[in-house]
Amino acid sequence: MSIIASFMVPHPPLIVPQVGRGSEAQVQKTIDSYLKVADEIAQLKPETIIISSPHATMYADYFHISPGEIAVGSFADFGAPQVKFTEEYDTELVEAIEAIAQDDDFPAGTMGQRKRELDHGTMVPLHFIRQRYSHFKIVRIGLSGLALTDHYVLGQIIQQAVNETGRRVVYVASGDLSHKLQEYGPYGFALEGPEYDERIMDVCSRGAFGELFDFDDTFCDKAAECGHRSFVMMAGALDGLDVDIETLSHEDVTGVGYGICTFHVKHDVDGNPVEDDSRRFLDIYLEAERKKQLVKKAESDAFVRLARKSLETYIMNGKTISVAEGLQGFSDEEVEMLTSTQAGAFVSIHEHGLLRGCIGTILPTEASVAAEIIHNAISASTRDPRFDPIGTYEIPYLEINVDVLGKPEPIDSKDELDVKRYGVIVSCGSRRGLLLPDLDGVDTVDEQIAIAMKKGGINPSDDYKLERFEVVRHV
Repeated sequence: MSIIASFMVPHPPLIVPQVGRGSEAQVQKTIDSYLKVADEIAQLKPETIIISSPHATMYADYFHISPGEIAVGSFADFGAPQVKFTEEYDTELVEAIEAIAQDDDFPAGTMGQRKRELDHGTMVPLHFIRQRYSHFKIVRIGLSGLALTDHYVLGQIIQQAVNETGRRVVYVASGDLSHKLQEYGPYGFALEGPEYDERIMDVCSRGAFGELFDFDDTFCDKAAECGHRSFVMMAGALDGLDVDIETLSHEDVTGVGYGICTFHVKHDVDGNPVEDDSRRFLDIYLEAERKKQLVKKAESDAFVRLARKSLETYIMNGKTISVAEGLQGFSDEEVEMLTSTQAGAFVSIHEHGLLRGCIGTILPTEASVAAEIIHNAISASTRDPRFDPIGTYEIPYLEINVDVLGKPEPIDSKDELDVKRYGVIVSCGSRRGLLLPDLDGVDTVDEQIAIAMKKGGINPSDDYKLERFEVVRHV
């Protein structure tokens, strides 16, 4: 068999009567839609329900799939210990997903379990489903801090494993929408909150899953969304399949967005899933990204072209180019500009909207800016301790910036900073943290200083000093 349907659902414990104690009535539309989802699942009679939950075990660089045969849980943390669950895992399907991930060298599996008990992102959907249907096992999968494209790939792996095992499967993408929709809500209000809800409901109502990649990380953070990566994983599980779509409801009464949509896979007269190549959204996205980066590469200035040449040569051949090799084909003016001065420089690499590496020098350590860039580009792409080294398959999708630093100058107070114009260096003894200016998601001087202090291991109570510097950013 295959994945026969997917459901986008929220997970507020409030809507469980024993938790809400009457207050759940304020989101009755969501409850009614949930019961309709449960009825549809009962009619489909799946053998297994896969649930991706933002509240299952989550790692920055790894997708955790819950191991074992049995899991238990309750709403004790929400004042309703009497609402209990005992769920059986589909161990064969889990093993199949893990095996494919291992063969593909993809970071997903059953290692690193931190909490065996079921999370509320899993239990809320089960609460409604079990009112209508009970003859199924589950697979529980957490999200990660990896790119949206990686979440989609895991969905594709799930689809492959389902097909290989012959399971009849329903996929449930658990996730609330924005948590910043109303001033009276538990998380307050942000302009990005209603915008996120409007956009995500529009995208999912049309089944235009390729547009899920257009939600950048900074926007999602400001909206305080919960389920976006879960929805992307669901989209990957439906990759290349034609679906019938129904939007059941959207509510923001509590200050948190609850959206419910259904996606039923179409089947032909022989019962086979109907394929649609126009719905292979990751392939379409990657091709567009490749073309976009080719245009940017052609338009890049000399500093970025040199950084790219350096890191590509090292990644593909393991060779560090000399300044003379790096500048072959550059104009005399560009060669003069890159070799006649010394300066600190940072090379920043992004891939699919996420930082992929950033290493630099505050003061010059090489004989020229060119040499500084060559060495820092290699370090940013292969030696940033926060990331694995970049592989050759990633090269077409890399976006590269080079920041050339001016000389740092001491300042007496944060009032002399401007988050858009100046970078900041915070130092205390031998500890030092630096943050470049004009970064996405860093909107205030206080945020800038706090991040630099964290990077340097400096506490607010320490006797620290501030320096500022200007940069010339090359793209």
